[in-house]
Amino acid sequence: MTARIGSVPAPRVLPALRRPRLPFSPWHLLLAPLALLFAAPLVWLLLGSVMSNAEINRFPPALWPSHVDWAGYRYVLDNALFVRWFTNSLIVSAVTVVSNLLFGTLGGYAFARMRFAGSRVLLALMVATMAIPFQLTMIPTFLVMKQLGLIDSLGALIVPSLVTPFAVFLLRQFFLSLPRELEEAAWIDGCSRLRVLFTIVLPLSRPALSTVAVLTFLSTWNDLTWPLIALNHDTTYTLQLGLTTFQGQHHTNWAAVMAGNVITVAPVLLAFLGAQKTFVQSITSSGLKG
Repeated sequence: MTARIGSVPAPRVLPALRRPRLPFSPWHLLLAPLALLFAAPLVWLLLGSVMSNAEINRFPPALWPSHVDWAGYRYVLDNALFVRWFTNSLIVSAVTVVSNLLFGTLGGYAFARMRFAGSRVLLALMVATMAIPFQLTMIPTFLVMKQLGLIDSLGALIVPSLVTPFAVFLLRQFFLSLPRELEEAAWIDGCSRLRVLFTIVLPLSRPALSTVAVLTFLSTWNDLTWPLIALNHDTTYTLQLGLTTFQGQHHTNWAAVMAGNVITVAPVLLAFLGAQKTFVQSITSSGLKG
């Protein structure tokens, strides 16, 4: 067949150009340098812990140890009280985490599911206390602990932190995001509120519980101000307070300070890395309802 005169040829269809796809998210190009920036102090802490005091005090400072020197770690581990300080911090942190999970769960569930006189006002007052700095409550807390006879003991660190408004509020927000139908079905079957809480609600609240546990552990383990006020004898020191004894007025063993801080940071870093996947899920779910 011959082509008709004046006919317009059909346009050619060009193949669609495919945009090159990166094997990772483009956000990683921004987040990777930021991660390296924030990790720099930890890297310097680790390198400094295996340097000699001469290398640490040298100017300009050495960026890499000429040889691995374990003198700082030996100084820390040979200290007779270091194990005691580590144990004290572990006891205080463990008791505080367990108590916050228990009392925070009970308080958060009560605010989320139970309606009683003044519940909204009480919740607002509790949340408002989160804005009060610790410096304002430090002296009243000290006087209360003194009246209870807990000063210079681990009880002075545990009792004020048995439950925090943050734990109650975060768990309350998460409980609000859970469907009521599951609990109502259990009530029809004759379950009590406590049984519903511990057998149905808590298994669904693992992200929130792990978030509260890790954040409570971090704040308690790293606390220095309150132990510095409440403790007087070196046998009751926590790890953070004990490390300050390595710094003197005229001489500081920086290798020991850095080695002790590496040992101190290790449990915190492991706890955070183990629970980081639950943070986003917990915070996202807790912000669904007010």
